[in-house]
Amino acid sequence: MIDKEIKSAAEAVADIYDGATVMMGGFGLCGIPENLLRALSERNVKNLYTISNNMGIDGFGMGWLLERDMIASHIGSYVGENRLLETRIISGEIRVELVPQGTLAERIRAGGAGIPAFYTPAGAGTVVSEGKETRTFDGHSYVLEHGLKADFALIKAWKGDRMGNLVYRKTARNFNPMMATAARITIAEVEELVDPGEIPADEIITPGIYVKRIVKGEKYERKIERRTVRPVERRDQ
Repeated sequence: MIDKEIKSAAEAVADIYDGATVMMGGFGLCGIPENLLRALSERNVKNLYTISNNMGIDGFGMGWLLERDMIASHIGSYVGENRLLETRIISGEIRVELVPQGTLAERIRAGGAGIPAFYTPAGAGTVVSEGKETRTFDGHSYVLEHGLKADFALIKAWKGDRMGNLVYRKTARNFNPMMATAARITIAEVEELVDPGEIPADEIITPGIYVKRIVKGEKYERKIERRTVRPVERRDQ
């Protein structure tokens, strides 16, 4: 048995270097590797090339990296909740490539599967296709998109064992499993770390062969990206 457990998030990200390409899992603030991101922000490496669905909110998660000027460029689908990112884009301090969400997921999946490029109808005839090869199939336009790979992937799962086998819960399953396959070094943080054999084989979503390191998260704030509530209706008794 190969024991992949790392005792702390700081130790797990200790070799992420200046200029590395890093995938970061999660959807909004759900399923993001909070502890790994916090530890990485404390290392203060520079010129990272990041890939994630979005950059979350100011002052949390990837927002920590942005505040410390650690990100040189970013590929993602959505930037609407992070005001600092908006400011940096407008000022030209950070380069951002916006990709349709489904295309981003498929580019990552393709990178993990060893597929260099594929054609997709998403974005055809829009600014998304500018400067890209396009072809017509069955009378419809398709855009050539390239697979994405990374030096490191920081992902979050609900449960894992010390061999790196992972199980996700609900929305946290977005982007995390495909990123696990698309990086040279995948680092997973989990809420529950168990012994090998405790996760039934048919429940494993990411096999441990893709995971190089696994760490049990120490602290979770579980923030909500945008809280929306309905006004309380008061009734006279």
